[in-house]
Amino acid sequence: MKRPELLAPAGNLEKLKIAVIYGADAVYLGGENFGLRAGAKNFTLKQLAEGIKFAHDRGKRVYLTLNIIPHNEDLVGLPEYVAKLKELDLDAVIISDPGVLKIVKNIIPEMEIHLSTQANTTNYATVNFWYEQGIRRIILARELSLEEIKEIIKKSPHDMKIETFVHGAMCISY
Repeated sequence: MKRPELLAPAGNLEKLKIAVIYGADAVYLGGENFGLRAGAKNFTLKQLAEGIKFAHDRGKRVYLTLNIIPHNEDLVGLPEYVAKLKELDLDAVIISDPGVLKIVKNIIPEMEIHLSTQANTTNYATVNFWYEQGIRRIILARELSLEEIKEIIKKSPHDMKIETFVHGAMCISY
């Protein structure tokens, strides 16, 4: 069995460093905009670059949330922000919206894209749909049983990575 990746949240640069030092394989974090926690104190582009370097120097990965469920006005500035991300050595972005997926794929086609738990993926047919869109990691809805997760894995493409939360409350926001 392949060793699972231990992924930890990083609310700021200090928390990123602590997570990496204490054994996280990867961290996920938010930028100043375009994430569901945009109201929280998140990473500036400069802090993001510093955090990515710190993590990469230690063989760890960094994933950025772009998981808003946007209305039209929420898309203003997103293409420009994604273009700035292209300059960083980010490992992946975590999205929940098909429009955001399209914007990221158009600007950074080589970017690894993960599907957020916010997309509420609860079955293998949905996993297979997202696979056809180029997604290779899905963070499943938290409400699934182990039996449901096993069935999803069994009926998904062999190279689809399935991520689940092992701790925390239900995670959904609109």
